[in-house]
Amino acid sequence: MDAFSLLKADHRKVEDLFSQLESASGQAKVRVFEQIKMELELHTHIEETIFYPALEKPKQTHELTMEAYEEHNVVKTLLQEMSRARTPNEEWEAKAKVLQENVEHHVEEEEGELFVKAEAALSEEDLETLGEQMESEKERKQRTASKSSSKKSAKKSASKSQPASTAPKRARGSKKGGSKSGSKSSKRGSKKSGTKKGRR
Repeated sequence: MDAFSLLKADHRKVEDLFSQLESASGQAKVRVFEQIKMELELHTHIEETIFYPALEKPKQTHELTMEAYEEHNVVKTLLQEMSRARTPNEEWEAKAKVLQENVEHHVEEEEGELFVKAEAALSEEDLETLGEQMESEKERKQRTASKSSSKKSAKKSASKSQPASTAPKRARGSKKGGSKSGSKSSKRGSKKSGTKKGRR
């Protein structure tokens, strides 16, 4: 798959998710947003690490590429701010609309201008190579993301179950230890006091 086909497929997927976000409500809206966040983070990562660096040097694509980096920064900031909210309120809804508008503008500029100029600046072979690199990097990031999320959920379940089982045992152990040492010291005390009395 060439670079343009891969990025356009990403764009269509995010567009579909935004339309789902508009019709969703409550926690379903938050879940759809989490999908949008994941897709946009993957998309911006492969563009910034593979696609854009290849377009920075050619004169015809340099300026548009620099603009694209800045547009990404705006999107990243909005994603961070929105991910802090647990429930969608009015402010969150407003930010979601701004996010959608920013992404739509970015896609329009990328597909309408940047891709056209990139096609003139790069060869078909270059575009195929970039597409393959982005595809493999995207798969790698998805694998590491799924591994880290499964590790986090495993840690959470372990930390939830551990205190409940170990805390009472520790408490019992300390009580037993305390009573044993207490009884031993009292016995020693009575023996010593008895011998002293006897000597007197």
